[in-house]
Amino acid sequence: MTALTFRPGVMFFPVTAFDASGAVDAAVTARHIRAGIDAGAAAVFAACGTGEFHALGTDEYATVLTAASAAVAGEVPLIGGAGGPLGHAITVGRAAREAGADALLVLPPYLVGGTQTGLIAYVEQIAEASGLPVVIYHRGAAQFTVDSIRHLMRDRRIIGIKDGVGDVALMQQFVLTAHAEGRDDLLFFNGLLTAEASQAAYSAIGVPRYSSAVFAMAPRIASAFLAAHEDGAIAAQHALLTEFYLPLVALRDTTPGYAVSLIKAGLRLRGTRVGSVRAPLVDPSPEHLERLAAILERGDALAG
Repeated sequence: MTALTFRPGVMFFPVTAFDASGAVDAAVTARHIRAGIDAGAAAVFAACGTGEFHALGTDEYATVLTAASAAVAGEVPLIGGAGGPLGHAITVGRAAREAGADALLVLPPYLVGGTQTGLIAYVEQIAEASGLPVVIYHRGAAQFTVDSIRHLMRDRRIIGIKDGVGDVALMQQFVLTAHAEGRDDLLFFNGLLTAEASQAAYSAIGVPRYSSAVFAMAPRIASAFLAAHEDGAIAAQHALLTEFYLPLVALRDTTPGYAVSLIKAGLRLRGTRVGSVRAPLVDPSPEHLERLAAILERGDALAG
């Protein structure tokens, strides 16, 4: 297996829409994903962190991936989330394959921590059972050493690493190890929350791609930042960071779970009926909604 082919653009992590009764709304989810592709997404990562993977049952997951597959229609790579309890991860991994996904993003295991040998086995068993290539999410209870990454990247089913830890020096070692192992096809990307705020550092170590939750609610703003970043337009980047991204980060940091809640709230503010977040996440307060609306207004103005 080789790395997927991504067109230029932002890595799109769509939300999962819920209807008034709290059930998955496949039609709205599909329209949301289609809108992101039309806005220039490089790839779709469905039912991952922003898509509330933690709150989806296996049948609901299959509904989301089926809707995503129909919306993507083969235009860009479709990657589904898989993680948590091993049995659950295997079940949803197979569902992703059946729905037409191209790969999996392997999220950390549920609650428990393991040795490096155990983490390697966790990734390998999900890849084996699903029959899909996988991107490893280096985060939380699934933090890998350089030796473990070296071992895993020798498996051609491993096609990428998403960093959610923020240790740039360690990520640099992963990149250098891939080069030494002849895996220059490996996909590396910055997966920190509001990754735009740290992307300059990642680009400097050879990690040019990043995930963007902002793209899910405000693709024009996210695309404007990407264009400024790729063009080396420092003044435009600084304006967006100072006046949009950093205020958004400050609001996000007021409440646990706001990394997802604010994105769904932003979509609702813009007229897309994606519903509320599921417990244990909470929707923003009225005061925070006002702050979010003002931040988005400023971002729109900066995006031109």
